[in-house]
Amino acid sequence: MTLLTARDIREIAADIGLRPTKQKGQNFVIDPNTVRSIVTSAKLEGVQNVVEIGPGLGSLTLGLLEAGHHVTAVEIDEVLASRLPSTIAKYTDSSTSAATVSSAEPAADQGANFDLVNADALKITELPREPQALVANLPYNVAVPVLLHFLEIFPSLKSVLVMVQLEVAERLAAGPGSRTYGVPSVKAQWYGDVTLAGRIGKNVFWPAPNIDSGLVHIDVSRTHRDPAQRRRLFSVVDAAFAQRRKTLRAALATWAGSPQHAEELLIAAGIDPKTRGEALGVADFERLAAARLADTSDETPEAGSPS
Repeated sequence: MTLLTARDIREIAADIGLRPTKQKGQNFVIDPNTVRSIVTSAKLEGVQNVVEIGPGLGSLTLGLLEAGHHVTAVEIDEVLASRLPSTIAKYTDSSTSAATVSSAEPAADQGANFDLVNADALKITELPREPQALVANLPYNVAVPVLLHFLEIFPSLKSVLVMVQLEVAERLAAGPGSRTYGVPSVKAQWYGDVTLAGRIGKNVFWPAPNIDSGLVHIDVSRTHRDPAQRRRLFSVVDAAFAQRRKTLRAALATWAGSPQHAEELLIAAGIDPKTRGEALGVADFERLAAARLADTSDETPEAGSPS
């Protein structure tokens, strides 16, 4: 199998009349060694069903296929999606076949090791195969929403390796007390352990972005995800960071109903009301969300009692 070089990328782009735009977050990897490094960093054992978001011209897709995985590529751009199957066929051996489907019509198992879904990743709710891993060079303009959407929708995911802007990578992996720690950090870390897995320079892309990129690895350990629990946790996280400079007693006033009630819930969760949101870890936010749930339950009238 042959991976795409800079010359290949430019030839394919010219053939389909592609001019990459910042608006679509299009930056294509042109270095085969970088592609293989990304696949290695994903730490995928055996053969896995991998979902790739934003395959573009196919650089990483070919790298994942080379490693023996089944790839479901989700591409929103119709021009890129229409070209990808022929690129896969050209650069892989004859045993590689492809099935192209839409998000509304999941394909049956055709024995293929490559499926293409031409759809908006943020609107995807099902795929031809349950993904075990997400490996992608995410479009930079929608990286965090897409990542969180797939973690929410697909509990089958056990591992994630995504390339994003370096500052976003650092934010996702940041711990409590860090300057970059915030809403994306807590929400991503609710699903499992988030670590920086590497730094990618600008020169391996075409066109070259203005800043370096970073690899983020997520070992998804929260396999049982209660949607109601997630909504409660994310609600308090959003509130806590909406006004970063305020203490939690003040920042959570609207969420709790009043500053006094916020203080009571914080104390019940074992958190100093004078603390700020960036000092709390996922477990702290979970206790706070649980305190709010218990408080609400206490206020619910018993069956048969007047309401």
